[in-house]
Amino acid sequence: MPAITVDRLTKRYGDLTAVDALSFEVRRGAVTGFLGPNGAGKTTTIRMLLGLARPSEGTALIDGSPYAELSDPIGTVGTVLEGGLFHPGRSGRDHLRVLATANGVRPERIDEVLKLVGLDMAADKRIGGYSMGMRQRLGLASALLGDPEILILDEPANGLDPAGIRWLRSVMREFAEAGGTVLVSSHLLAEVAQAVDDVVVIGHGRCLAQGPIGELVSADASLEDVYLDLTGTTEVLR
Repeated sequence: MPAITVDRLTKRYGDLTAVDALSFEVRRGAVTGFLGPNGAGKTTTIRMLLGLARPSEGTALIDGSPYAELSDPIGTVGTVLEGGLFHPGRSGRDHLRVLATANGVRPERIDEVLKLVGLDMAADKRIGGYSMGMRQRLGLASALLGDPEILILDEPANGLDPAGIRWLRSVMREFAEAGGTVLVSSHLLAEVAQAVDDVVVIGHGRCLAQGPIGELVSADASLEDVYLDLTGTTEVLR
């Protein structure tokens, strides 16, 4: 069974169709890049996967179930949403402590994930003083807190410097190599090409292509070339 299954998923807002009969699967043990221009429907799809928006039609399943029906949500899927919500007056450690207490996570896990994301030295500083990159790292720590099987990451590299982006790539690869599954949306195509096993490209809420990255790119066509050709944005970017 795939880790994530999206089947004819549709979301309408009045006359606007944000996601249009979208179907794709995310296989277990792989990093899958979820790509598309701004307004393509990526974030709306992720919100439906996580039960934050109700589909107009179709299904979005994680581990074979809608998110609301997962018996152990935090132990099944960890998420990083673009512009994640944090209380600026809390420290990074306190933010994780609240999440751990609410979800029955052992307290020792807090220090483990803080060290894993490189925030152990800044754990007791207020989040209001964090840079965007530090907030992204805290978001990833929150996603990893429940030791989940699946990660869904929405633009997790925003605000990271080159060293941070390389670190994120290694975290995703190590997570997948240990048997985990990652679905990551990103605009950093060169980084995606180095990090992912599979790719799903959408445009106007529809699937334009999906499959192993090795089948989509070639010596003559990079992921960027394929993406721009599929999405019809070549002329805009020239």
